[in-house]
Amino acid sequence: MLIKHACKLLVAASFLLFQTLAFADCPPATVAGNADLAGKYPQQFELSEFQELAGCELTFKENPDIAELNSKIRGNPELPPLAERLPEEPLVIAPYDSIGTYGGTLDVLSNATEAGTSDFLSVRHVNLVRYSDDLQTIVPNVAKDWEWNDDYTQLTFYLRKGHKWSDGAPFTAEDVKFWYDNLALDSKVIEKPKDYVLVAGERMTVDVVDPQTVVFNLPSPKPGLLAHFATSFAQGFQPKHFLGQYHPDINPDADKLAQEAGFETGLEVVAAYFGNSDWTDTPTPMLNSPDKVANLPADTMPTLESHIYTKDTTDGRHLVANPYFHIVDTAGNQLPYISEQDEVYINDDEVRILKLVNGEVDYKSQSLQLSNGPILLENQEKSDYTIQLKPTIAIDAFSFNVTSADEEKRKVFGDLRFRQAMSVAMNRDEVNEVAYLGLGKPLQYIGFSPAPSFVDPKWEQHYAQYDPELAKSLLDELGMVDTDGDGFRELPSGEKIVLNLQFAVQGANAKEVEIVGQNWSDVGVQTTVKEVTPDEYRSAQSSNQLDVGIWYKGQPLAIVLGNNELWVPPFNNYFDHRTGMLWAEWVDSNGESGVEPPDYVKQLIDDINIFQSTPVGTEESNEIGARMVENMVSNLLFFGTVLAPAPIYHRNALKNFTEFKTSSYEYYRTYPYRAFQWYLDE
Repeated sequence: MLIKHACKLLVAASFLLFQTLAFADCPPATVAGNADLAGKYPQQFELSEFQELAGCELTFKENPDIAELNSKIRGNPELPPLAERLPEEPLVIAPYDSIGTYGGTLDVLSNATEAGTSDFLSVRHVNLVRYSDDLQTIVPNVAKDWEWNDDYTQLTFYLRKGHKWSDGAPFTAEDVKFWYDNLALDSKVIEKPKDYVLVAGERMTVDVVDPQTVVFNLPSPKPGLLAHFATSFAQGFQPKHFLGQYHPDINPDADKLAQEAGFETGLEVVAAYFGNSDWTDTPTPMLNSPDKVANLPADTMPTLESHIYTKDTTDGRHLVANPYFHIVDTAGNQLPYISEQDEVYINDDEVRILKLVNGEVDYKSQSLQLSNGPILLENQEKSDYTIQLKPTIAIDAFSFNVTSADEEKRKVFGDLRFRQAMSVAMNRDEVNEVAYLGLGKPLQYIGFSPAPSFVDPKWEQHYAQYDPELAKSLLDELGMVDTDGDGFRELPSGEKIVLNLQFAVQGANAKEVEIVGQNWSDVGVQTTVKEVTPDEYRSAQSSNQLDVGIWYKGQPLAIVLGNNELWVPPFNNYFDHRTGMLWAEWVDSNGESGVEPPDYVKQLIDDINIFQSTPVGTEESNEIGARMVENMVSNLLFFGTVLAPAPIYHRNALKNFTEFKTSSYEYYRTYPYRAFQWYLDE
């Protein structure tokens, strides 16, 4: 009997030992050290998937300073234990090189409050999905997974049970539906719906199946919708529990609640927190309503991002780690590693470069140009930072205001011969040598970047040759001649014309603009060159005041499939390169106001809607895409200059910083490279 009992104890002990070995703490897997640990998606796992692959049980750990950081978030309650703050299925990521250490402050530069800030925003950004760092594979982020139906008319997202906003409130499918129905499609909040929330101009419906399941029902196919969520700053969710209390369609007492805080209406409070567009980096109430902020429940609305604002002034912003962030590393450490972030606004390009050269910044990409390369490369070793020179997606482009308020200018700018003349008057080879150190490729703007297979290579050089004599001949033919003998041509009406080339270094290379201005003057079209702030440029562009648009432009095919902005007047959004503002007014008003666009523009509008609903790679899709390119390029609404690499800067103390594939806003800068795993080693 004793022997039998001893055997039972031995078996039980062996089983416990097996369990202990099988479910020990997980090895700290990294991309560099455990490349063979492969799950459904690259470099990341769902919790159960990781534990099964690694044969372990993950123990969760937190930033030792998280309670102190949380105390800086006004309106946040005291923190519950970490296990109650993480989702039941947190996203597990393998850091690039090593498990990080907690602490420190990430120091970055932006140009101004809403100028040059997307670079920094991308560091803390999240969305339902993202592109992996191969820029080919879409992977989960906020969403645990997704599923399309067979004809791409229904997209279902599966969310994480127990996921919480930065104030501890549950994040559910209701927050996705609230964003769509009560913000994105509510004209009282956003005056005009963005293209990505529509399908060929028609709205979708968003249905809540259960707290973790939300379904987008599309009126027709739009497979590019998923890529939109993977690349856009516009997040497909907002905190209903927070913003909804001020929205009259959600809370009948919204206006009363707002008036108690010193606002007139609830929607005014929604605007203070959310803004009046889909741009997620609008100033918080700390800056928008400093006299009223104390009467509001928080300084900024809750977030799912890695960090949240605690200070917002005209000089810069400060953020602390989100104590409820949904991602952990393979050792169980809740991310982010870096405790705080500090953003300083400096709109002087020379001052920004000096701070980079002195090693005073941890990361910078936006607004850096190849012309900055030599001085940045020269000081790498001395100031202990690294420069990556990486290809860009978009190309610097010029355009003429084809709907100028000046009728005589409009006639000339709208004449294709003028645009052809100004394109061939540009010496792109000189631009490449002087502004881009000879490292770029002169190209015409074709709408897609890089060129898909259906693009005839001839369009990449269409009227892109340097031919000042042809330019002069075309201008003569147009009736633009020098009538007063000052060496510069007048308009056909005899009126004097001086093209004011306003530009911002965030959107164009200064040396490039100077060369083009001189090229145009050389063929008799007088120019002046003036650098302005991005906000000044955008304001003039939006109010139809610019003669010449100057900003980079272009998108990969995957993004075009989800967003029609480059193909419909005014051919982009407020933050980017636009022309034909009065054409856009005509389109938006269904012809009741504005200026009617020519037939080729109407064809572009029709074609992009069909293109987005047609399976990629089919004969029909390729035919439509080729026609879009021909219509865009042959009419030279925009003309490209040089496609060149750009610098990406990071201080060497910033760890888990990987090699980027591109320097691109189009894939949302750092978003594919998982900046929440960065840490400071100093």
